[in-house]
Amino acid sequence: MELSVLILAAGKGTRMKSVLPKVMQPLASRPLLAHVLKTAHDLESANTLVVYGHGGDVVRNHFAGENLGWVLQAEQKGTGHAVQVALPQLPATGKTLILYGDVPLTSVQTLQLLMDQVRDDNSLGLLSVHLDNPTGYGRIVRDAAGKVQRIVEQKDASDTEKLIREVNTGILCVPNRHLHDWLPNLGNSNAQGEYYLTDIIAMAVAAGVAVRTTHPAHAWEVEGVNDKLQLATLERVYQRQQAETLMRAGVTLLDPARLDVRGVLSCGLDVEIDVNSVFEGTVTLGDNVRIGPNCVLKDCTIGAGSVIRANSVIEESVIGQRVQAGPFARIRPGSTLADDVHIGNFVEVKNSRFDQGAKANHLAYIGDADIGARANIGAGTITCNYDGAFKHRTVVGEDAFIGSNSSLIAPVKIGQGATTGAGSAISKDVPPAALAVARGLQRNIENWDRPRKPGK
Repeated sequence: MELSVLILAAGKGTRMKSVLPKVMQPLASRPLLAHVLKTAHDLESANTLVVYGHGGDVVRNHFAGENLGWVLQAEQKGTGHAVQVALPQLPATGKTLILYGDVPLTSVQTLQLLMDQVRDDNSLGLLSVHLDNPTGYGRIVRDAAGKVQRIVEQKDASDTEKLIREVNTGILCVPNRHLHDWLPNLGNSNAQGEYYLTDIIAMAVAAGVAVRTTHPAHAWEVEGVNDKLQLATLERVYQRQQAETLMRAGVTLLDPARLDVRGVLSCGLDVEIDVNSVFEGTVTLGDNVRIGPNCVLKDCTIGAGSVIRANSVIEESVIGQRVQAGPFARIRPGSTLADDVHIGNFVEVKNSRFDQGAKANHLAYIGDADIGARANIGAGTITCNYDGAFKHRTVVGEDAFIGSNSSLIAPVKIGQGATTGAGSAISKDVPPAALAVARGLQRNIENWDRPRKPGK
């Protein structure tokens, strides 16, 4: 049966106390809804629809580039009403998996098992879970033979029904033919005055359609997010899963509880990651890479054998093999460090290339520059790349030696094997193998009377 995925994402999320719609709240730096859409994509659905409401423009604009159908639920009258408004866009045949934009961590494996229960129009799949404390959830009511009869919501449940620990997750897989037949007949005679999607369970039983239940591998897979506390709880669940996946692949995490993966992290063999490191976007770490504590890496590649020391930040850059960076190094977007480059403490590199073996070991700013192989950038060196209107480039040749506290005023070229004297402000090209000194002559004043404060 062809699969459609319907994601209910119209809720306001009042308890979030945020102007951001609930489904746009970030988990691992991505909106909750993005996680659900990724799952739908992995399930290879033929048709993915999102029912939206509060903050609709924000939600739609964020996902404008994706192949989605959008259905507006102008008034929120319950989950059954949400599916009702989507009916015109659901095919007459096939089956529909109903998910929720604020339930981000349901696994593909759990959902595939649920969908496998619906092979024809004679069955319906219901995902349920057993909880020690089922308060607030709809209870699964079964007959003496153990067959599902209906779902009763907490506010409508009797005292006996409230003792049931098997609860409804809200996630269903239903043949489309039955959705088109049953949903127009939903009523709202309940304590909430809403149209409950769960009422179709009783309709299925009355029609002789088998209600088949499956359960998630972990209860957290079906936990929703209604406030920042629940969001933080699922964040740590998500990060723990990322840590376990990495460790199973052979990565050494010095403390798995202090890791944040906010994108896709790929690691080679014998990678070691220290505490409090954050990985954003797409990050690739080669074999034998070492990441020190408190580092932030975003959309970058780190070559084999490289060491990124504590408190370093690397963004949108390519780092070669056996590179040493940090501590407290900042590699900004557009930078490339070739093999065996050294970038030391408090060095900032922006939109620059360091060729093999080049070094800037301390206290430097290198922006919009090309640094030749084996060149040495002395402490305190800066490239003066901005004239107030435009950026200009600095080129330092192979084996050049830039003296400490040099200012390289771009556009400027330092030739192969050239040297600049410490404290120089270089504004003209330096020929290969030449020494350039550009600073005021030293003058010594004997017996200098240093200024003193009155009364001292």
